[in-house]
Amino acid sequence: MIAWRDAGPGDGVALAALFARCFTDTFGHLYAAKDLAMFLAGQGEDGWVQQLADPAYAVRLGEVDGAAVAFAKLGPPALPVRRRGQAAELRQLYVLADHHGSGAGQTLMDWAIAAARARGASELFLSVYVDNHRARRFYARQGFEEVGTYAFMVGTQRDEDILLRMGLRPQTA
Repeated sequence: MIAWRDAGPGDGVALAALFARCFTDTFGHLYAAKDLAMFLAGQGEDGWVQQLADPAYAVRLGEVDGAAVAFAKLGPPALPVRRRGQAAELRQLYVLADHHGSGAGQTLMDWAIAAARARGASELFLSVYVDNHRARRFYARQGFEEVGTYAFMVGTQRDEDILLRMGLRPQTA
């Protein structure tokens, strides 16, 4: 059973390692070793600690027996999208393959939507790799709509990501 909690600066090492493992397991075969290493170097512990200490970011962490297995990171919008109002960006949502189908992705998405609303966002954005069909189907089921494309760099390799948007209605009591 996955135990959920908000992550803090002390979780930087675990999140950097979890991100590197998830990204490599899912996409590592697409890249030359030097490009993958360059990309992962930019996603290291120091960056995680800085973001975890920054109130503009929020990270939800899932653990099994104290080991990190899933996370989602919400932050200020940085994607090249046309915003209609106050927005948030789901920067990352990763679940170790052993926990796919466990409901972890849905739990993290529910958290991200609630956290974005709590921050006053009226829309939520994210990007997803064009050939990540599993994730694209998941986001479509959530109600995200395609609003463009984006060049996502992994080292020197340029990939095409799809930009997605979800309008967030205020929660009713």
